[in-house]
Amino acid sequence: MKIRIVEREVMNPLADTCMDEIPVNRIGDVRTVTLLDNTKPGARTILEAVESSLESLRFLWSKKPAGAPATEAQINGARQGDLCILALGDCGSCTTWVILDAIRLEGMGVPTISICSDRFREYAEKLAAAHGMPDLRIVEIEHPIAGLESEDILRKARKIIPSILEHLR
Repeated sequence: MKIRIVEREVMNPLADTCMDEIPVNRIGDVRTVTLLDNTKPGARTILEAVESSLESLRFLWSKKPAGAPATEAQINGARQGDLCILALGDCGSCTTWVILDAIRLEGMGVPTISICSDRFREYAEKLAAAHGMPDLRIVEIEHPIAGLESEDILRKARKIIPSILEHLR
């Protein structure tokens, strides 16, 4: 019996890179905020809590699938505001796309705030750093979100409002 052994290199998405660091955009005078809902269970509820807490601002909504990058049309919709808040990173693939979509928006000049669960915060930070943006703004919400009743999600969402407000100062 012959056995053929094939070695393959595996790419580590969190590996150290030799990329130049890309600065995040400064959050200036915000009048319009785009809320980018990646359709994860609870994402809309979290973003609605953000919207109701920032009553003086105008809001635009954009939606995309969780496990895929935003299309050009979705990114163009998300970049219409002075700031884009993205939710929700609470698993590996959805956290990846929240962060990579935020980096795309930052590259277009749109400041962002990404909402990720505490279980995926470290991964989100390492991924952002591996893509040259270690200072990407990430707000941490208590895990889990999926499977919870709306009131429980709202309770967790209300706890992150001070962190979002801090980024707006």
